[in-house]
Amino acid sequence: MQRKAYVPGVAVLLAALLAGCTGSSSDDGATDDSKPGGSSSTAPAAQPGKYRTLPEACAAVDHGTLDSLLPGIKQIADEEQRETAYEGTATLTYDTDRRVGCRWKVESTNATDHLFVDFERVVSYDSVSDDSKASGLYAGKETAADLPEPSASASSESEESPDADGSASPSDSASASGSASATPSSTSSASPSASATPTSLQPRTLDGLGDEAYLNDTLSSAGSTAQQRTVTVVFRTSNVIVTIEYDEQPAVTGEVPDSKEMQDRARNLAAKLADTLDG
Repeated sequence: MQRKAYVPGVAVLLAALLAGCTGSSSDDGATDDSKPGGSSSTAPAAQPGKYRTLPEACAAVDHGTLDSLLPGIKQIADEEQRETAYEGTATLTYDTDRRVGCRWKVESTNATDHLFVDFERVVSYDSVSDDSKASGLYAGKETAADLPEPSASASSESEESPDADGSASPSDSASASGSASATPSSTSSASPSASATPTSLQPRTLDGLGDEAYLNDTLSSAGSTAQQRTVTVVFRTSNVIVTIEYDEQPAVTGEVPDSKEMQDRARNLAAKLADTLDG
C-alpha cells in the first residue's frame, strides 16, 4: 500500500517540474520575438532639408535692386527717411529660423510701389523628408495660383528673359521692352483697353530658378480708374519656399503698369535671393 501511494507522488512531482521548464522556455521565446518586432516597426528618420537657417529678409535685398523696384526711393530728399525706406519693415514672426519676411512701400511722382519678400523653411515631423514636405506646400501654392495652360510662345519667353544665369538687370529689361516698336507691353501702358497680358507674359511656371518656380501676373482696379498690377514669383529650393510680391499703382489716371518691366524686375530679384540662400 505504501508503494502504490509513493509512485503517484513521484509522477506528480515530475509532471510539475516538466510543466515549469516548458513554461520558462515559452516565456523566454516570447521575449526574444518581441525585440526584433519592436525594432523593425520603428520608422526611419526623415531626411532633413538643405537649409537649417534663413537669411535676414530686410537685408536680403540690396539698395541697387530696391532702387529699381521702388523708383521713388531715390526721390526721397531727407537722408534719414530714405535710409528708413531702404530698411523696410520686418513682418512679425516668432521663429526666425522657420519664417522671415519684409515689406517696402514707396511713393513717387509717377506711382506707388509695394514689395514683399517672404522666406519659409519647411521642417517635416512626419516620415517624409523636409524637401518632400516643402514640395507639397509649393504645389498647393501653384495650384491656388490657377496658372493657364502653357503655350509655345510662353515657354520660349520663359527661357529668354532674364538671362539663364539670372543676371539680367532691370535697365536691360527696360531697354529691351522699349526697343520693340508697338509691342503689347509698351502699348498697354498707354491705354487700359490694351491692358491684356501678352501670351508670352502670362502666368506660367519658370525654368532655371530653384527646384521649381512659377510667376503670376494680375491686373486689378484700385479705384474707379486706377489700375494696379501685381507680379508674384514663388520658388522652392530644397526645403525653403520664397515668395515675392511686387505691385505698382500709377499716379496718373488711365495708365497701366508695364507687365514685362515688372516681371523682369521680380525675376531678377528672385534669382538674387536664390543666390543669397546658396551663398
